[in-house]
Amino acid sequence: MNLLPDIFNCKIGVVGLGYVGLPLALEFSRCNKCCLTQKTIKRKVVGFDINKMRISQLCEGIDLTKETSEEDLKKQDNIMFSSNIKDLLDLDVYLITVPTPITKEKLPDLSMVINASEMLGNILSKRNSSIKPIVIYESTVYPGATEEVCIPILENKSNLKINSGFFCGYSPERINPGDSSHKLVDIKKVTSGSDKISADWINDFYGSIIKAGTFKAQNIKVAEAAKIIENTQRDLNIALMNELSIIFNLMSIDTLEVLEAAGSKWNFLNFRPGLVGGHCIGVDPYYLKWKAEKLGHKPEILTAGRNVNERMHLFLVEKIKKILKNNFKSKKILILGYTFKENCPDIRNTKVFDLFSALKSLQIDISIYDPIADFEKAQNTVKESVIKSLEINEKFDILVIAVKHKYFLKMKNIQFNSFLKSNGKIIDIKGILEKSSNIVRI
Repeated sequence: MNLLPDIFNCKIGVVGLGYVGLPLALEFSRCNKCCLTQKTIKRKVVGFDINKMRISQLCEGIDLTKETSEEDLKKQDNIMFSSNIKDLLDLDVYLITVPTPITKEKLPDLSMVINASEMLGNILSKRNSSIKPIVIYESTVYPGATEEVCIPILENKSNLKINSGFFCGYSPERINPGDSSHKLVDIKKVTSGSDKISADWINDFYGSIIKAGTFKAQNIKVAEAAKIIENTQRDLNIALMNELSIIFNLMSIDTLEVLEAAGSKWNFLNFRPGLVGGHCIGVDPYYLKWKAEKLGHKPEILTAGRNVNERMHLFLVEKIKKILKNNFKSKKILILGYTFKENCPDIRNTKVFDLFSALKSLQIDISIYDPIADFEKAQNTVKESVIKSLEINEKFDILVIAVKHKYFLKMKNIQFNSFLKSNGKIIDIKGILEKSSNIVRI
């Protein structure tokens, strides 16, 4: 008989405590009433990360991702943060929330998922319990990766067989960093399992904390595919807006005015042009593209969309070169915003870096200001250009509003103009300012 863990009293390990893992660990530890049945819950959670500094900060109530407050971290009694593998022994459920980036060649990098699987496989081999453990992956991967890559590693390292020695599932993360309106419990959760028993268990497991409810996919591959097309769809829609922006600029038509007019129809999708980076939208299409090519199909639309978005910074550089009349000597530019998206400190794969690098190569003096960006891992050339405050007396030839932080939304045109030289221009990538003669929109 296969004994599954008690959903309401299980011991949970969350591997990877970034933007996805930390909110997940906290929610499982804090939830004391099941969303479905109102049954009392008593769970213990181990939040695990190999980054010892991250663990130390979390123990002190510091979350550099800004997704949780110090009070939220310190008031949890049912969670332990650790970088010691031994603390993962004899747990019932393991949630894998490690990053899945791409390489410089734009190929899937599953190294962290593979490492986590190897670690857990070794842990499963040392368990001494009649309860069958459940391993659930949340990291974004191409369809098939869980069953083709992860499960074989778990089996090999543990000497256990799937659905007899342990169960597996996939439930893609849908957390939107920096979005206070759509928190973990407010977003419907897609779930799946390696067989019917585990699929039902995993669905109820997440259903106990997700107020928005769950959607049980038919199998793991369906859940993997659902996740990857969510971001791929956004990538393609933004790519279309970016290409339209390039076309309309050639026609001297204001793109945002066009979108406003088109948006008066009820079924028009409200996407805007911009820089598409980060570790989701700018990455996930490459996973699907890689898998498709392995199967003998060369995707055209995916590739075209990625190519448009990857080159968008060059379009902006050309606009800047035109404004400066190709005279870059003694010119100064201030870039406002550096993160990959608004209201989030994450700078991974930010396309503002591409814009910065291209402008820097023209020998233009660049300054960057971002009130919330975590510049710790930024390249030295970027760090050298960062200013700590807008309380400056410098005047700039061009001001680039690259990220729509709440901080910038509170500012008025006159405040932005105060940083400009008499004939200076503002390039408003995000369309946050009222239209005027010195504002260039894309």
